[in-house]
Amino acid sequence: MNKQGILWLLRLLVGGLFIFSGLIKVNDPVGTAIKLEEYFDVFSNDIASFFYLFKPYALPIAVVLVVSEVVLGVMLILGVKLKQTVYAIGAMILFFTFLTFFSAYFNKVTDCGCFGDAIKLTPWESFYKDVVLLIMISFLFFFREDLPEESPKWAKISSVIVLVGSIGLAIYAIQNLPFIDFRAYKEGVNIPQNMQPSSALQYTYVMKKGGEIFKFDQYPSEEGYEFVEMVLKNPEALPKISDFAAWNEEGDQTEFLFAGNKVLILSSNISKMDQSSLKEMDLLVRSMANAPVDVVLLAAATQEEIDQVINTQNWSIVGLQADATVVKTIMRANPGIMILKDGVVMKKYHHNNTPEPTEVLDFFL
Repeated sequence: MNKQGILWLLRLLVGGLFIFSGLIKVNDPVGTAIKLEEYFDVFSNDIASFFYLFKPYALPIAVVLVVSEVVLGVMLILGVKLKQTVYAIGAMILFFTFLTFFSAYFNKVTDCGCFGDAIKLTPWESFYKDVVLLIMISFLFFFREDLPEESPKWAKISSVIVLVGSIGLAIYAIQNLPFIDFRAYKEGVNIPQNMQPSSALQYTYVMKKGGEIFKFDQYPSEEGYEFVEMVLKNPEALPKISDFAAWNEEGDQTEFLFAGNKVLILSSNISKMDQSSLKEMDLLVRSMANAPVDVVLLAAATQEEIDQVINTQNWSIVGLQADATVVKTIMRANPGIMILKDGVVMKKYHHNNTPEPTEVLDFFL
């Protein structure tokens, strides 16, 4: 293959990966923003305190990043302003490589969110992926003078269309919910079932004796062995959900949520909750009063804050506490609604799409 063929292949591989990664995150910009907030928290503590100033702008920064990934990938493949595109993609991959190295080496953010929730990579896997990308982009950079100078008009028009379309999709996903839900709490999931191992967990017992290392499928009964570690042989059997919990001053209430018909109003931060949306939910809440349904406000807040919201709205519902990370994972809206039937996620709604009471009751017939 000649030089031009190699450069075209590199453009196709790098551009395709950028488009794939960007589209997954355009599907869920709020998830990317949550990940950026994690990085800003870590950087403000470990590098410089000014990073904390970026947290309020995590969502618009996320939109710029995810849209840029898609558009730059398209421009690289179609040959639009190739030299400038290579510079921009190079700067972006340097930034991503720094993030993934920081995550891996310091074990600070254990999931970079490179492919959203669709494909989970360990921090080191994410770093190695970025290193490979960096090498490919370096070739494009060093041979940028051999890249085509001009691109056809249709390619430029296509790039603009992709830019506008990506922004539109990102805004729609923010105002509603992700088009495709890759998370552990997607519709149709049986939460209590997914909190259990899919099969019996199997371990290898690593022991030491006389300076030698031995491995056993069962813990050895013979004396003289020194325990070193247990290694899980079938990690794919681990529970898909390990952190779901709900509680109040009376104790754990998780099992209560899994029994019967539940309408959960979820809030990851009551102080930042869209208060106007509660008025729209008022009809739904009051319509459930005489139905065989429990309405629950599940929030990452103190019990006093939760009770205050309930009392202010004059609702006769249950108020429970939950972990903020769990609530953010379940619901990309603040507040949002999740319909549960015997622990199965029937439907999720953004507060902009609060359902009619009859629509909710249809799930329980």
